[in-house]
Amino acid sequence: MKKILILGSGLVAQPIIRHLLSKNYQVTVASNTPDRSDMMIAGNVHGESVLWDAGDEDSLSRLIADHDITVSLLPYVFHVMVARHCVAHKKNMVTTSYVKPEMHALDAAAKEAGIILLNEMGLDPGIDHMSAMRIIDKVHEREGAILEFFSICGALPAPEAADNPFKYKFSWSPKGVVLAGNNDAVYLHHGKVVELPTRDLFKNPFLVNFPEVGELEVYPNRDSLAYKDIYGIPEAQTMYRGTFRYRGWCETLDAIKQMNLISPEKFDMAGMTFAGLVKKQAGLEDKNNDIRTLVADHLGIPVSTHAIEAMNWLGLFDDAPMNRSLDSTFEVTSDLMIEKMSLGLNERDMVAMQHTFLAAFSDGRKEVIRSRMLDFGTLATDTSIARTVALPAAIAVEMILDGQINIKGVHVPVVPEIYNPVLDQLENLGIRMVEEFGLPLSEMINKG
Repeated sequence: MKKILILGSGLVAQPIIRHLLSKNYQVTVASNTPDRSDMMIAGNVHGESVLWDAGDEDSLSRLIADHDITVSLLPYVFHVMVARHCVAHKKNMVTTSYVKPEMHALDAAAKEAGIILLNEMGLDPGIDHMSAMRIIDKVHEREGAILEFFSICGALPAPEAADNPFKYKFSWSPKGVVLAGNNDAVYLHHGKVVELPTRDLFKNPFLVNFPEVGELEVYPNRDSLAYKDIYGIPEAQTMYRGTFRYRGWCETLDAIKQMNLISPEKFDMAGMTFAGLVKKQAGLEDKNNDIRTLVADHLGIPVSTHAIEAMNWLGLFDDAPMNRSLDSTFEVTSDLMIEKMSLGLNERDMVAMQHTFLAAFSDGRKEVIRSRMLDFGTLATDTSIARTVALPAAIAVEMILDGQINIKGVHVPVVPEIYNPVLDQLENLGIRMVEEFGLPLSEMINKG
């Protein structure tokens, strides 16, 4: 019986554990929360829970040596450490995280060891790559060119659960969601490189009407330029990767950022209230007016705007003590969000993904191609984000163990021998991109 080692038992672990156990593999889950691992294994005789701390490299080395393949669901900072041990023991590895330069640097060693270090096998990154490449390769096979490409994804509460002013609830790493608000962004639009510093990240979102959901706003996601090379589309004049949110998120997060309320910089907050913190960040500590009016005036917006309502609802304007010492505004704001914006036990999340292409062909014809996925969870204990992140990795593990993936080195799933069978198997599990070809040019996203 093939033996699989899964490192970590966080929010996305249950679907991969459940899926691989259902295929009668021996699955060992190593984490620092064995009670959680035991719950996910659910008494299956082929499952084993092991207490392990990510800093214990000696135990990690022994665990990797004793298994046929390792899946790292740890925070990305640990992946390279795990990969080095996989190379040393000549064991294959799968992650759902972005490839960092330190991981790329292991390519030659992985090839020499005869193994694959397969990364970005989740949702975004993962399903986005695979579904995009399936269409890009079809266009290139028809001797066409990709002139424009928009790729947008969002993990959101289902519409009926989007019932707070942010219209957002956390179904995955809460701190990661908020921290991503500090990113810069760069993309290509009609041949022009657009660079957005973090202060402008949430300014000027555009809208997409998504079936069954309604209007969603879009803001850019990190570095889109690199994907011209990753996807093999040097001809593209527009390359934009973005994030979906319900309307109101960008306005509110932009106001919170302008107030410097998600900064990682630490300072002494002893004795402060939430309202006192906000006043300090805006240089308003000596003012006695209503804080909502003060903040609105400072931002140059009406006090009746959605952003002021959302910040007030979150508790940022409360006179309650924070009970903090040396800390950051990022921790304060994200903790308030986690307290008030977690997905309820009986609520559903959803994942919305859309690719939109403008393709041109040698006969002068142009067409818009669109690929969409809308996937709903059932409960907060069985989320869409967990399924769509974990199941591509689970399928990749099966394919590697069965000898269906034979390439070696450090890879992401942009080659047909990976993306075609994975997407086919995901469809069997109810996760499906709906592709539309030959759409009129009026269906192309008009970002403005």
